[in-house]
Amino acid sequence: MLLNPEVIDEMLSRLRIEELNELQTKALEAAKEEGDFILLADTGSGKTLAFLLPVLSFMDENAAGTQALIIVPSRELALQIEQVFKTMGTGFKVTCCYGGHLRETEENNLIEAPALIVGTPGRLADHIRRGNIRTGTIRTLVLDEFDKSLELGFQDEMSFVIGSLPGLNRRILTSATSATEIPAFVGLSAPRTLDFLTGEKTERLSLQQVSSPDKDKLGTLFRLICRIGNRSTVIFCNHRESVERVSAFLKEKGIVNVYYHGALEQPERDSALAKFRNGSSSYLVTTDLAARGLDVPNIRYIIHYHLPPTQEVYTHRNGRTARMDASGTAILILSPDETLPSYIPGQPELLDLPDTTTLPDKPKWTTLFISAGKKDKVNKVDVVGFFTNKGQLKKEDIGLIEVKDFHSFVAIRKSSASHTLQLIKDQRLKNKKVKIDVAK
Repeated sequence: MLLNPEVIDEMLSRLRIEELNELQTKALEAAKEEGDFILLADTGSGKTLAFLLPVLSFMDENAAGTQALIIVPSRELALQIEQVFKTMGTGFKVTCCYGGHLRETEENNLIEAPALIVGTPGRLADHIRRGNIRTGTIRTLVLDEFDKSLELGFQDEMSFVIGSLPGLNRRILTSATSATEIPAFVGLSAPRTLDFLTGEKTERLSLQQVSSPDKDKLGTLFRLICRIGNRSTVIFCNHRESVERVSAFLKEKGIVNVYYHGALEQPERDSALAKFRNGSSSYLVTTDLAARGLDVPNIRYIIHYHLPPTQEVYTHRNGRTARMDASGTAILILSPDETLPSYIPGQPELLDLPDTTTLPDKPKWTTLFISAGKKDKVNKVDVVGFFTNKGQLKKEDIGLIEVKDFHSFVAIRKSSASHTLQLIKDQRLKNKKVKIDVAK
């Protein structure tokens, strides 16, 4: 596709970006030359657009079949890339493939071959074996966050998928770390490396440290949350059991929060992230599953409830805040027997917590679940129309709307929730009886 300045400007306008940054400009320049390249850049630096633009430049509007494949380590990252590509308004069909939901849905989307497929290694391998993805026309391969895919043990699936692409002539690898050895099965040929890693903490990211008087940090975490208030905050734990324990403790103390980890079913994940994104909860308690690909703007605080086990994990956790031009703060909680990891340079600012606590303000939004989505021909305009007409809400009382394949979420003013639910309980959405209730 010809990416002239006018076309790029239109895409940037849709993405609400003023201009390409240096990373994205250099990646586009690299795409004009033959051969593979590796893109190393810090989390939050605009890396997704930096590889999507080159991929788009390789695509032919007159060609049939799938032209490009992007392999990612998590479904969240896959969905984020798909959304960015759709927002760009390229005219090319894109399909997302990942575990945790019905394979049949993806099979239907693959009947008419999409120009671009984004997916996780296991699900892509499954579709290829079943003949749902026809690989002969795929010329471009992107391995996004390839180090994380290898870290998660996807070598066999990735080797199979890449080995099933006989027509590849371009490979792009991206990562936020530079220490990973690239396996031979990737098939790189004399790749060029665009290294935009700073190796430094961004000036927009402040680093603070809190000392817990007890080995159990729950009390300290509660006091810390009361101090920082109801700003958007991600709390990282090292284990799923810890995530649920921390979330339950905060709930008992009156702190509205949601939790998120890999053992949750996809609808539960969708609900938790929707509530966090739309302001129904200011606090997300999670494992490192959320350290990459979590698409939530304006996260203000990162709290390391458990110390990150490696420098890479530390980097990716912190990358959820201070993204692009925003600022943020990362806070480490240390128990009496813990010391600051050696990979953290200098001495973070010591934060004192007051003895008296005041609970943060409760969220002003609540999230409603709707048992209909894209496959029911429901879109955001339909949801707004339904709640303004049948629910008698003003537009300013309707917040973020997310429409998934088979269900949707809408944020509404909490003060209006009971009355609205009463008004709509027997109403139809697009002539269909649907279940609408407060999201679990």
